[in-house]
Amino acid sequence: MESAIPLIILAVLLVAVALSAIRIVPQARAYNIERFGRFIRTLDPGLNFIIPGVDRVNTKFDLREQVFTSRPQPVITEDNLVVNIDTVLYYQVTQPKAAAYEVANYIQAIDQLTVTTLRNVIGSMDLEKTLTSREEINTRLRGVLDETTGKWGIRINRVEIKAIDPPPTIKEAMEKQMRADRDKRAAILHAEGERQARILKAEGARQQAILEAQGDQQAAILRADGEAKAIERVFQAVHTNNADAKVLAYKYLETLPSLAEGEGNTFWVIPGELTEAVKNVSHAFAGDAAMSAPSTTKEQAQEGESDRPAQITGPDPARASASAQAAQEAAEAAEQAVADARDDVRKAGARLGTPPDPREQE
Repeated sequence: MESAIPLIILAVLLVAVALSAIRIVPQARAYNIERFGRFIRTLDPGLNFIIPGVDRVNTKFDLREQVFTSRPQPVITEDNLVVNIDTVLYYQVTQPKAAAYEVANYIQAIDQLTVTTLRNVIGSMDLEKTLTSREEINTRLRGVLDETTGKWGIRINRVEIKAIDPPPTIKEAMEKQMRADRDKRAAILHAEGERQARILKAEGARQQAILEAQGDQQAAILRADGEAKAIERVFQAVHTNNADAKVLAYKYLETLPSLAEGEGNTFWVIPGELTEAVKNVSHAFAGDAAMSAPSTTKEQAQEGESDRPAQITGPDPARASASAQAAQEAAEAAEQAVADARDDVRKAGARLGTPPDPREQE
């Protein structure tokens, strides 16, 4: 029994040594192994064996992409304004040996390098460019950091400007400027809208005037064509029916009273053709009377039954006196019509307040 105790102790020691020689590395992790204080190798993910008591794990690294947020740093711009800039870094450890032995604290080193590089970049820009050139700042920061941290076994994947905070007075001035710009744009848009509205209204009025003028032109043309056709038909009817002087003179006298009608007829003159029209009427009635009287004895030769030679006889005194009386009555009727026309013209002139024409009294 006593001899079994050392065996048990030895077995326990062997198991402990075996367990201490086994190292299981998780995925996306890396362990640096030192032997007597000197770097030997980096353990890969999985099952690994080391010499117990001789090899030891010095540093452990996470190979996944990491995020580092720096605190806001005061930076002076080219126009001597202090702004606070907050940055965000996305980095990844690519060489665990370099990250452990090339730099004591790579996080602090990256932070200080970011601050100094940011001050150099912002110092060459004014405030306006700083606020509008974030992409340029990110690119320049990433280039400088990636070049410097490459020998540290660190890869900078992305650099972002998280916030840029200008002083309160600058913020207030910027707000006033933005408000003024908005008011300016609003006024410009309003003026442009009014301009477009006036242009459209003027264009519409122009089109309306053009269309109305074209409509008036077409209407005038159609009215003129209608009047021309009406006059043409009237003349055709007159020539076709062979109207005599009596009808034309009567229509002339019938039209005279209508010349004095209308508000614009303030002064009216009896045309000189009125006397000729009266003469035509008188001659027409006289001609009718003369045509009704017998002129030869031809009718007596046809009515008689004797074989005596024909004799020329003069007109019947009774019929001649009747014809003369009819002609005189026609002349008196024409003169009365002329007098009535003059009375109508004189009354129209009295209503309109115009002096009578001296030719009316003749």
